[in-house]
Amino acid sequence: MKTNPSFSLRFLLVILGIAAAAAASSASAQQFKEAPKFYNSPSCPTIDHATTCSIEAVHIAMTLDFTYLRGSMAAILSTLQHSSCPENLHFHFVAASSSPILYETISSSFPYLNFDIYYFDSSSISGLISTSIRSALDCPLNFARNYLPDILPLCIHRAIYLDSDVILVDDIVNLASTELVGSSVLAAPEYCNADFSAYFTPTFWSNPALSLIFQGRNRKPCYFNTGVMVIDLDRWREGGYTRRIVEWMELQKRMRIYELGSLPPFLLVFAGNIVPIDRRWNQHGLGGDNFRGLCRGLHPGPVSLLHWSGKGKPWERIDRSRPCAVDALWAPYDLLRSPASLQYML
Repeated sequence: MKTNPSFSLRFLLVILGIAAAAAASSASAQQFKEAPKFYNSPSCPTIDHATTCSIEAVHIAMTLDFTYLRGSMAAILSTLQHSSCPENLHFHFVAASSSPILYETISSSFPYLNFDIYYFDSSSISGLISTSIRSALDCPLNFARNYLPDILPLCIHRAIYLDSDVILVDDIVNLASTELVGSSVLAAPEYCNADFSAYFTPTFWSNPALSLIFQGRNRKPCYFNTGVMVIDLDRWREGGYTRRIVEWMELQKRMRIYELGSLPPFLLVFAGNIVPIDRRWNQHGLGGDNFRGLCRGLHPGPVSLLHWSGKGKPWERIDRSRPCAVDALWAPYDLLRSPASLQYML
């Protein structure tokens, strides 16, 4: 029996809508504590908080949804707490829902935060998403980073993108000062010891027209994690990089050339051409593997940012009373009110 493509897409959007409504209901039941206010050090530049477009501000982009809201709140708190100029940070949240709950939650816990929320229409990307090894990787909002330069105001020239499952333990100003040399569009920590070929299918590597795409790059193409990136938005816009990523996604729908959701298109477009950042800025993989979410420890060396990429999230493991050792590093930034404190408030 043939399936009507338009019916399949409508069915998918209905399912996504039901899931979003359920997540919103769950999130509305959560109550978060108000975070303390953090102040600039005397050496910080003065910025105009009345505008979104301040050049002196550090612009941070994150996706925001009900499923990972608890993680996002912890990420925001850790970023502010460790910043020397917290009043100069401007957060740009991209959300798949226009629900006022998201705005109210952020503004009530961080009443002094400089932030904007932008709506991302997930229906525009649903038809380009291919199934991967874990359903969470196929969430349309995971692909919003592909469109950041189009979503954010044109007056914002550079931004740091962060996933919602990160904790900063260093000053984000140090990350923001990364120099994007030459015509580089983005910077991120690289991991050249990872098996780069594993991110693409035999169909890709057996096709000379495709596998030769990495030839002529500035350096050997290596895996990099897209959960932490410094992006020159102007160069991205000028080079039409969103269109380049979408073209690979369209090809994927026709002949399946990669696995793992939103990551491979970034590798296809940028691997070998990015500015490498010290790996201390993305201690990733703390969520374990994508199948079982087994516990993992920290990599050797200094740490500036902890990233619970992978299946296991620290707040979920803590709630199940089965935390990993590294989850103790996330817990101090958890703003969720405990049931006992909620009962006291009532």
